[in-house]
Amino acid sequence: MDSRTLAQISPGHRVKLVAIRGDRSLSRRLLALGLVVGNEVEVLHSRKGDVIVGRGGNRLALGHDIAEQVVVEEL
Repeated sequence: MDSRTLAQISPGHRVKLVAIRGDRSLSRRLLALGLVVGNEVEVLHSRKGDVIVGRGGNRLALGHDIAEQVVVEEL
């Protein structure tokens, strides 16, 4: 499977989080938001690298800088 960053995924695709390239504080921040390696999310909206993902009825907006540090695999 092809690994890309979350910022590179088009709306409507489901992905699995594979890795977080950022530091420990970014990992903790995403964990607090419910995004951890192994989770599956759907990209609902994407514009200029800013992304809105959905998981379990919840939506989460991530800025370009954060979305570029989340490595995913398309399902």
